[in-house]
Amino acid sequence: MTTSFAKLAVIGGSGFYEFPDLEAAKTAEIETPFDERKVVVTAGKIKGVSVAFLARHGRDHRIPPHLINYRANIWALKSLGVDSVLALNAVGGIAPQMGPGTLVIPDQIIDYTYGRAHTYAETLSDSLNHIDFTEPFSQKLRSVLLSSAQSLGINVVTPAVYGCTQGPRLESAAEVRRCHRDGCDVLGMTAMPEAALARELEMQYASLCTVVNWAAGLTGSPITLVEIHQILTQVRTSLRQLLVTSIAPLG
Repeated sequence: MTTSFAKLAVIGGSGFYEFPDLEAAKTAEIETPFDERKVVVTAGKIKGVSVAFLARHGRDHRIPPHLINYRANIWALKSLGVDSVLALNAVGGIAPQMGPGTLVIPDQIIDYTYGRAHTYAETLSDSLNHIDFTEPFSQKLRSVLLSSAQSLGINVVTPAVYGCTQGPRLESAAEVRRCHRDGCDVLGMTAMPEAALARELEMQYASLCTVVNWAAGLTGSPITLVEIHQILTQVRTSLRQLLVTSIAPLG
């Protein structure tokens, strides 16, 4: 795998550890300058478009959200020539229309994380260190995802505010109420600093979220991994169809 291999990347989240639609796929370990971390990236083609795929938590889902080396991941994709990223995220629903099984394309984000390496700007320079993050998600990519969903007859909800919490624990009921007051529609653990790092490297970035549970305190039932995995399994085919359909106009 050489540089300038792919212009488009898919980052897989919980339940999406490989992208079987890739043709002639090859996997490589990309060296990065961040903690000497090598990032595993699989690259191939979909409908003639070169696409890179990265499993955010690792293929065996061993990396918790607060320990993901986001800088290494985004840097590795950039080194391959990627300038557009479609990221998959599993989230909890807060807003009434964000029930389990719903697909969401957020347009805004609130960051509640802490202690994560969230920037490449470790010293100020002549370049713009204070990136404009007014619109954290690419309107172009969001429009392509929405158009693809409509053509496939797949229901998606947009706009929406993604609240990014630290994890790996789920939120308390009081924290969910606070996030609701803040304006959050869904809660996840991985879109930040991923989205901001992509912006720093001048990459377009959009998130496609799967609501896998109601957030804490919104129902009388506890949140279980069994139910979360059931939802992820149910929507996997729709996610793959949506991604494949969206890739062609971005190639």
